[in-house]
Amino acid sequence: MNFMSAFPNSPRLVKGGVVLVDPDSGVVQKIIVLQYNPDTLTRTLAPQGVKEGGDRSEALRLTGPPIETIKLDAEIDATDQLETADAQATQFGIHPLLASLEIIVYPSSAQLQANNALAQSGTLEIAPIIAPLTLFIWSKNRIVPVRLTDFSITEEAFDPNLNPIRAKVSLGMRVNDLGFDVKGGSLFMAYQQQKENLAAQSPGGALSALGIGGIP
Repeated sequence: MNFMSAFPNSPRLVKGGVVLVDPDSGVVQKIIVLQYNPDTLTRTLAPQGVKEGGDRSEALRLTGPPIETIKLDAEIDATDQLETADAQATQFGIHPLLASLEIIVYPSSAQLQANNALAQSGTLEIAPIIAPLTLFIWSKNRIVPVRLTDFSITEEAFDPNLNPIRAKVSLGMRVNDLGFDVKGGSLFMAYQQQKENLAAQSPGGALSALGIGGIP
């Protein structure tokens, strides 16, 4: 159901999505907007501390930002488009949007063919293919470089030509700390600084609320 059309006076809904960026020039290559925002977003942070077994005073030291992973399930449905006889949905169902997500984890066919030509010409060492910088965007407060680690698609309904018309996409992403010398690194630092700014807006509590009068 299209809630914006059912309730025309509702505030405009901001959607989450994925943006692919050229890692060298910073030029946006592809913008993938999730059709419906997931109901839940699961984030896990694994602190990076000094390995156990060392000096006890090292236990408070952090070696870097935590390893953060993000998981979500997104619904894709062509029902509204099919009701209005949308040409693309009628011909392909939701294939185009699924393919846009899938190619994130594929090197381009042109790159594969170029590497094959190098191999055929006798090139001994061929560098791994550089993928676009992938950004997960969940509001202006969360613009973060990520690498897809898990990706599954469950196709749940099909049209008479077996084009998928409804599916659930499960995405697992690892937040990328790429260092200070690349575009993604500056975006990661901005993401962490935004967290620090938001944390500063949260008022501190009182020890009395914890049932103590002070720290021994």
